[in-house]
Amino acid sequence: MAFLDGLRLVAALMVVLYHYAGLPRVASVWDVPSIVHAFPDLSRIASYGWLGVELFFLISGFVICMSSWGRDAGAFARSRIVRLFPAYWAAVLITVAVTAIWSEPRPLTANWSEILTNLTMLPKPLGVPQVEGVYWTLWVEARFYLLFAFLVWWGLTTRRVLVFGYGWLIVATYAVEAESPLLSTIVMPDYAAFFAGGIGFFLIHKFGSDLKFWGLVGFSWLIAQHNTYDMVLLVNRPMPRPMSATAGVLLVTVFYVLMAGVALGWFRRVTWGWLTTAGLLTYPFYLLHEKIGWVLIHQMRDLRPRYLTLMITVAVMLVAAWLLHRLVERPLAGYLRTRLATPTPDTPRGTAPRARVPQEETPRDDTPPERAPDDLIRDASRRTKSDEADPGSHAARDPGPVLLP
Repeated sequence: MAFLDGLRLVAALMVVLYHYAGLPRVASVWDVPSIVHAFPDLSRIASYGWLGVELFFLISGFVICMSSWGRDAGAFARSRIVRLFPAYWAAVLITVAVTAIWSEPRPLTANWSEILTNLTMLPKPLGVPQVEGVYWTLWVEARFYLLFAFLVWWGLTTRRVLVFGYGWLIVATYAVEAESPLLSTIVMPDYAAFFAGGIGFFLIHKFGSDLKFWGLVGFSWLIAQHNTYDMVLLVNRPMPRPMSATAGVLLVTVFYVLMAGVALGWFRRVTWGWLTTAGLLTYPFYLLHEKIGWVLIHQMRDLRPRYLTLMITVAVMLVAAWLLHRLVERPLAGYLRTRLATPTPDTPRGTAPRARVPQEETPRDDTPPERAPDDLIRDASRRTKSDEADPGSHAARDPGPVLLP
């Protein structure tokens, strides 16, 4: 689905623009008092770029449901490991190397134990500093995968997926009222609506329009707009220029409209091959862009105009993402896919397989069952009539004589 791959690239570019030209603390990277001084007009638009993460989650609900349909839990787990870890491991090590060599503008603060812990993709729940700030979204995605894995293990059906979607939204809403950290960690009330909305859109895509499917989408949008409104007000606090909560809700609504177009097939004719390639590069691009991009910007901070520095940085990071994909992600993913698909042996190494004890077979009685005399007489009568109608046919079918008692 080329258009969906294009949306993933748009989401990634939104986040990148936010980290390069909208985030308040990036002013020190450009060596200016405020990001508004570096980009007076662009910074106003870029300040909304963090909403690209919400678009990612909406797409993820759609794609994960689509790729899991017809699979078992083992295949689902293997696909997630193969898709996520190769690029992630490489990105962690590359980011550590670059920030260790060029300490400006953000020096490497993690020790070797924290770096190794980051390789698990679980530094946040373990309370370990993340090598890259954007990795927090991977913990959100991982929790969604775990929740959905239980549904895959149970078996995906339309009814079960609907119950999962509606139930998740209800429990996530309850978690806000309950103020339970454990429940909130599991059901993610801030982001559940986007994942559930993506699931609803996939059901529409696969099975056609249905009021229950649209109800799930509508329910998720109502919660998503509420969360977005509150989140914009929260993000506003450190911003040098106030953001509009209404604009944030409108942008999220545009995301929903675009996903509705994907579900309904409006963009079926969009088949540009480069969008598929862009979709493959989105994940490594997202993983690499932040701190390494800041290093590049800081090294070129005196280059004018600043828009040129911005474009060069984005282009370099896209090339780096392509190299990571071709040289590391694809070969390592292929290796993992092959190894993980190998059946796990049940017999310990060095243990002789248990000999099969032959069981005594009961002799088979090939003697045909005795037939009642009445049955044999009826068969003979039918065959006689058949021979009269078609002489020679009986001999062709049954050359032996019919024995009567």
